[in-house]
Amino acid sequence: MTRLSDAVRGRLADTGAEPTAGRVAAALRAEERLLGDREVLALTDELRAEFVGAGPLEPLLRSPDVTDVLVNGPDEVWADAGGGLVRTDVRFPGEPALRRLAQRLTAAAGRRLDDAAPYADARLPGGVRLHAVLPPIAPGGTCLSLRLPRRRAFTLDELVATATVPAEGAALLAAVVAARAAFLVTGGTGTGKTTLLSTLLGSAHPSERLLLVEDSAELRPDHPHVVRLEARPPNMEGAGGITLNDLVRQALRMRPDRLVVGEVRGAEVVVLLQALNTGHEGGCGTLHANTPADVPARLEALACAAGLTREAVHSQLAAALDVVVHLARAPSGARRVAEVSLLQRAPDGLVAVHPAVTFTPAGETVRHPGAAALAARLHPHWT
Repeated sequence: MTRLSDAVRGRLADTGAEPTAGRVAAALRAEERLLGDREVLALTDELRAEFVGAGPLEPLLRSPDVTDVLVNGPDEVWADAGGGLVRTDVRFPGEPALRRLAQRLTAAAGRRLDDAAPYADARLPGGVRLHAVLPPIAPGGTCLSLRLPRRRAFTLDELVATATVPAEGAALLAAVVAARAAFLVTGGTGTGKTTLLSTLLGSAHPSERLLLVEDSAELRPDHPHVVRLEARPPNMEGAGGITLNDLVRQALRMRPDRLVVGEVRGAEVVVLLQALNTGHEGGCGTLHANTPADVPARLEALACAAGLTREAVHSQLAAALDVVVHLARAPSGARRVAEVSLLQRAPDGLVAVHPAVTFTPAGETVRHPGAAALAARLHPHWT
């Protein structure tokens, strides 16, 4: 197969034409004249996937249920279809084939991947997020991490049906959006933060204008008025980069009814807090945090690194954000909303997270003392 692939590749390179299915089939017949029509069709699909698709990974990327594909060398491919990572039967012919695929995918995103730049982070056409690492940085062989964008946004009813959102929690989350409270969806990696945020944005009033600022376009809200701004990495010369901080500033000049930062993880937190303190209600985003209690410290670290003092961070945070919606993931891979909390300022001036409502793995709803303050903030949408 490797010899045949190289021969067909050479024929197509000589023509300089795009490797369409017809041209691949013609080049294949020229090399293997004894092949039947069925064999030609099967090999054409396989070879074209290698030339312009994702090679052996193509069937996984086409599956509507797969969210992550992880490659740990040519003989080890894992996929997550919603139930946690499972090792697949997919294999590469060898390390050279896997390396070629990694370099071609990275080049399609306008990035460089070679011995001088042995790792890359990029977004592919279509929205797939790619991270690649070459040997010898990865001694076991080239590593690929592919995060697939959600094909469509779920509704709250669908998330309730999959037990991601408890039935009582759906009304509470809908009230957070309806009351135009500023909120963060938090959780660890792979807990479904982007999925939940997309769903909640879809329940915003149709007359509202949503400005989405993202490092990589992953949010897919089912809403009639969405404007997307996407960051851009610098080119090979280190020029032309557009950061989330740049885009948040631009979004504020575009009359947003809701300013949404797909993932808060850098200096953009300063501009976001300032925006939410100047009349931009209903702003939201996601944040990596292991527990809701970690949120103030996480925001403090990001904002202080961007030049704010600790006192300034907490002063702005107290007035900017209202609610934290925290997601957890079970060892089985199941994702669920675990807690809805309120951000409140303590007498010492520091902001802390106070649990309002928690949802147990067994589906029970527990109200805490913070629930009364949360109900007051969301009145009359939730009591």
